[in-house]
Amino acid sequence: MSFPLLTATAALPALGAVATAAVPAARRTAAKWLALLVSVATLVLAAIQLVRFEPGGARYQLTESHAWIKDFGVRYELGVDGIGVALIGLTALLIPFIIAAGWHDADPLETHSSRWRPTQGFFALILAVEAMVVLSFEATDVFLFYILFEAMLIPMYFLIGGFGDRAHSQGDEAAATQRSYAAVKFLLYNLVGGLIMLAAVIGLYVVAGSFSLNEIAAARASGSLHMATNTERLLFLGFFFAFAVKAPLWPLHTWLPNAMGEATAPVAVLITAVVDKVGTFAMLRFCLQLFPEASKWATPVIVVLAVISIIYGALLAVGQRDIKRLVAYASISHFGFIIMGIFAMTSQGQSGATLYMVNHGISTAALMLVAGFLISRRGSRLISDYGGVQKVAPVLAGTFLIGGLATLSLPGLAPFISEFLVLVGTFSRYPVAGVVATLGIVLAALYVLVLYQRTMTGPVKAEIQGMPDLKVRELLVVAPLIALLIFLGVYPKPLTDIVNPAVRHTMSDVHKKDPNPALEAAK
Repeated sequence: MSFPLLTATAALPALGAVATAAVPAARRTAAKWLALLVSVATLVLAAIQLVRFEPGGARYQLTESHAWIKDFGVRYELGVDGIGVALIGLTALLIPFIIAAGWHDADPLETHSSRWRPTQGFFALILAVEAMVVLSFEATDVFLFYILFEAMLIPMYFLIGGFGDRAHSQGDEAAATQRSYAAVKFLLYNLVGGLIMLAAVIGLYVVAGSFSLNEIAAARASGSLHMATNTERLLFLGFFFAFAVKAPLWPLHTWLPNAMGEATAPVAVLITAVVDKVGTFAMLRFCLQLFPEASKWATPVIVVLAVISIIYGALLAVGQRDIKRLVAYASISHFGFIIMGIFAMTSQGQSGATLYMVNHGISTAALMLVAGFLISRRGSRLISDYGGVQKVAPVLAGTFLIGGLATLSLPGLAPFISEFLVLVGTFSRYPVAGVVATLGIVLAALYVLVLYQRTMTGPVKAEIQGMPDLKVRELLVVAPLIALLIFLGVYPKPLTDIVNPAVRHTMSDVHKKDPNPALEAAK
């Protein structure tokens, strides 16, 4: 039997979470280093996946399949396509930076405080989330995916509710109440979506007689599986609703600003750059592959909702006074681009959407982590409490600017090519949606540049005097992310080579071909 690489990539952070939680209470530093080493080792396994993955090979590779619950036909079935392996790489890449950035976020508030923060628990929960997210990108059994989809809510709930933004909530019971509210709202929204999905999962089993993605797809291709039109549409809506909550898509988005605003900056990155990608990934893997006709039926409405998300999120980002909530609303706008690209039903749109998932994760991590370093120094998330930072902390200001420019998709940085492909792919099939969505680019430039101008330029405020610049640990967190944004902005081919074959499979699932250019059609 070959080495179970996919299982190992998910099992390592899971075992690391248990080991980190078991570190003695007085050995906080040892727990941090253990978590960091486990996350780096997981990154190595993810890199091996990328090396062993053959873009021109079978659709699902490195597969594993074992009986699990035989009476119900549930299997422990894993496999990765180009989209899954790219997102596993993103997850494994970001977790070490998240851990390093949150190095002191769970330390005791006071040396001899009875309100001791469980450092070991904080890092163990991050590793637990990594394990579940990685396994969800690998799962090709629908029931297994559902279990992971729901289970990851538990550690995320405790990370949001138990480890809030220290700079904002020290000794503040009102802030603690807001944090609890954000955690409960996150949990309830996603649980409701998950329960609706559970009904659809059961319905799918009744209709198809299997939870295996491969078996269901093969049955559809051979013609042995027929779904009534209304049945397929109802099942599609059950799956899509859960994924739209996770993504998040307007109007199911309202939990995200609360969760990101009240969480620590590293946990905010974990939410939007890692966990939320499970929703958009699942739209490609499950919605389009299992329910191709229903996906095409729902496409016009979903494209409209995606455009609303783009404009709505950008407009609210422009009006924000809170730095972290601004990034949250910007992410809602960006997820609108991703979903629009997926349901544009063009190879350019879906390739751009997949690249956007990866590039948005990197750019949001860079911007939010630097924002977290800034907030920890000043002790405030309000934009109005800053001014003149670039004069006292030029490196911090410079990295903040690059992260912001990547967020607005400046040419030469990684998100640009993603956004360009999404817009081109959308315009070729839905020109009005493509044109309206470009307003999101203009608004992104507005909220990013205004944020930078208000926080980093102008007279140095008295509270900013003496603010230290980035430390070595903080530079080691931010510099690789910025380097990656530049590299993928100039040379995205390594990613496109992996992603494009998987996109072609998805286009084949929905029986769609790219529309011919107008000039070619006129000949």
